Amino acid sequence: MFQKKPAFAFATASSAGGVGVRDILIGLRSNPYVGAAGAALLFAVTLGVLVLALGDPTAGAPSVRVRLQSIGATKGAPPGWLEALAPEPKEEAPLIPDVFTLSESPGRHEADAPAAKAEAPYAPPLAAHGPLPAAPIAGLWAPGPGGGKLPVVAPGGRTPAEAYARPFTPDGRPRVALVIGGLGLNAQTTRAAIEQLPAEITLSFAPYGEDLQGWIDLARRHGHEVLLETPLEPNDYPQNDPGPYTLMSGARPEETVRKLEWLMSRASGYFGLTNYLGSRYLKSDMAVATLTAVLKQRGLAFIDDGQANGRGAGLRASADRIIDDQLSAEAINRQLKTIEGGAVQRGQALGSGFAYPVTIRQTAAWAQGLSARGFQLAPASAVTSKR
Repeated sequence: MFQKKPAFAFATASSAGGVGVRDILIGLRSNPYVGAAGAALLFAVTLGVLVLALGDPTAGAPSVRVRLQSIGATKGAPPGWLEALAPEPKEEAPLIPDVFTLSESPGRHEADAPAAKAEAPYAPPLAAHGPLPAAPIAGLWAPGPGGGKLPVVAPGGRTPAEAYARPFTPDGRPRVALVIGGLGLNAQTTRAAIEQLPAEITLSFAPYGEDLQGWIDLARRHGHEVLLETPLEPNDYPQNDPGPYTLMSGARPEETVRKLEWLMSRASGYFGLTNYLGSRYLKSDMAVATLTAVLKQRGLAFIDDGQANGRGAGLRASADRIIDDQLSAEAINRQLKTIEGGAVQRGQALGSGFAYPVTIRQTAAWAQGLSARGFQLAPASAVTSKR
């Protein structure tokens, strides 16, 4: 259809008109615009050669991008859940003075990032007891997919569940524990949960968040133990889709293991997994058995929102109540009071919530007076049990 032009058609025609190729080249070389264009072309070619030779340095790292709307919320989620994940303002304050800057990249050190603005508000100091040990801890990891790190049981038998849990000494009073989840997707709410909530409150992170390791490191610096959220198949899948690495109830065990290994290799420093959705998955004995086997092999705890119905072996706990099914300060306070009542009856109680601004605000205020009311605030790992 299209004929090729001879490679030297322009030079031949020019020669016929009395202008030589040498004259044309001399004229082009003396033109400054042509020289600049040539330099740009040379740079582009050189860059292309380097990429071909060296490859993409991040090509092997586990990575996935999904729209927040496609991750899904629990059926009947209260209004405002998506707004809680809205992008943070560009003028956002630094994470911690002299340690981190630019909340979009929590792992970036001050020396490598622009200086913080002088008008940035003061961030609360680190917890008085000091940070938890930095992750990963030697002997507790093995190479995972894409260069990530998978949790393993140490040769001496020490498990990641033991090593990464927050230390706890009971004082005889009823224990109250709380898990706040959905972290790592929005920098503003993630930083607020880390800095404003007491260190005894356990934080759980979505596996799809960017800079996940940086956020987990920051949480542990503030004394928070950490859980990694595992997306599980809900009853209304695929209308409610928890993302591309959702564990499916009907999947073959090897497929479940493959997805779990990708999820677990996203970061280090968590003492266990927790479910994100999963109303269908957690009803399947075979699916739960596969998950339980992986948890036992990896030495991890599992804390669910109450849907697991006692299934599974190893360290585990179930939340007694979700505190923010209704997004109002009054409703959240009532749920927290109910959790206190459960702790009086059974000696301990566990609640869960999402990182809505109102949840963080009410939880922080509630925790301040908890000791005076006769309760001990405990990390979620302190209310797990062997099953």
